Amino acid sequence: MEDRIILIDKPAGMSSFGVVAKVRGHLKAEFGHKVKVGHTGTLDPFATGLLILLSGKNTKKSNEFLKLDKVYGATIKLGSVSSTGDPEGEIVEKGDRNIDLKEIQDTLKQFTGEIEQKPPKFSAIKIDGQRAYKLARKGQDFEMPSRKVVIYKIEILEYEYPILKIRCHVSSGTYIRTLAEDIGEKLGVGAYCLELRRLKIGDYDIKNAEKLEKYLTT
Repeated sequence: MEDRIILIDKPAGMSSFGVVAKVRGHLKAEFGHKVKVGHTGTLDPFATGLLILLSGKNTKKSNEFLKLDKVYGATIKLGSVSSTGDPEGEIVEKGDRNIDLKEIQDTLKQFTGEIEQKPPKFSAIKIDGQRAYKLARKGQDFEMPSRKVVIYKIEILEYEYPILKIRCHVSSGTYIRTLAEDIGEKLGVGAYCLELRRLKIGDYDIKNAEKLEKYLTT
């Protein structure tokens, strides 16, 4: 059946659009003609985890998925900043103050609930009809509008300075890269998101996702 909801465990190093292209090619070979395929929200190339694709007539249902809450696992590197908020940018060492766990816990509490967040310039958000990351790559100066998002829960999984591993349940539109940077700024040492993995979108779980390799064969 062409009309599918496809759960993919996106590998690192590939764009979400690249994943869509691979799945589209596979379905074309399977059915002998072009099949429409779209995503319901991207993941950054460095990130891994749950990506929901829709095919055929189901592509019309994308809006039903866009506003769903999400759960992420993230590794934050304290003491350094990145020009993109992730490992793909220019990394600069900023501080080496060894922060105790209590200070981390107190800081994370300040980010729980409804907060104002300014999305990163290296993102797919459109500014005057153009993707922000394209403007940023050209070195153009522009302002990203802030937005209200909700951080329902942040759980510390592991901490040994400078590595902080967290699991967070957030509303749609929340950028974990920005959250990592804001945490680092609040602590006064800087930070960026070293690793990011999306675990859930609404009730859809990474445990039920397929590896992309399945769609690399025709």
